[in-house]
Amino acid sequence: MGLTESRAQAKGLKFKVKSDNTPNWYTARRLAERVYGYKTLVEEGTGQILGAHIVGPHADEVINLFGHAIRQNLTAGDLQTTMFAYPTGASDIGYMV
Repeated sequence: MGLTESRAQAKGLKFKVKSDNTPNWYTARRLAERVYGYKTLVEEGTGQILGAHIVGPHADEVINLFGHAIRQNLTAGDLQTTMFAYPTGASDIGYMV
């Protein structure tokens, strides 16, 4: 959802990339899911979410929330302070940005 790393670079944006392979997070472990990971791009200075890439359980739910965040110009801080039901895929979003 949103920009890829190469697109953001081509636009001259300054951003931080956060990515991890997270099959040990409870969200994945409780489903015995061995494939779970993410990559997010957050603009430096503004905290705007530029892009999000998700693989694993609840990827559909999580990517929809990232899409909403991008369209509504929410920041990483906004997502980190949002309380999502636990344990759900959405509850991992704050750790992804």
